Amino acid sequence: MRSIEPIAKFDLAFSLFCLRHKFSHPVSRLSKLVSHTGDGHLYALFGLLAFLFDGVAGRSFLAVGLFAFVIELPIYWLAKNHFRRRRPQELSDLVTSFITPSDRYSLPSGHTAAAFLMATISSYFYPDLQVFVFVWAAMIASSRILLGVHFLTDVLIGMLLGIGSAQLAIVIVGS
Repeated sequence: MRSIEPIAKFDLAFSLFCLRHKFSHPVSRLSKLVSHTGDGHLYALFGLLAFLFDGVAGRSFLAVGLFAFVIELPIYWLAKNHFRRRRPQELSDLVTSFITPSDRYSLPSGHTAAAFLMATISSYFYPDLQVFVFVWAAMIASSRILLGVHFLTDVLIGMLLGIGSAQLAIVIVGS
């Protein structure tokens, strides 16, 4: 456990840096809006619109997306319950949480995993959107830190989980 202690200290220091300034309340309002776009409803809408209006590519997009979530969600759930990493506000009274998270543990960030999963799949099927979807995913990841519910390493691991799940689904399901 001592081997990760420097990472945990860095994570806490980074969270405090992000949350302990005079702009944290206005930033949290914007972060709530950004974070909400990663709650899942837009992913279903994107998949449905692609399926209905983009023929074979849209059907493939939906199939790959669904399979990617079949890969990602169990790994996410197992990791959360295996690591049981407490959220930033539980580890320090100096950390302010601006929202109530939907589950107890912080590692990995599910919002980040899902956002990067969708960004990876979207950029594969719709390459013209690549910059937009990855900036959007990065904003969701950042919002989770700025809302005080995740550490930097939570979102980095979520990012890797999302991208990896999407790439595996692309290889297995194909286009």
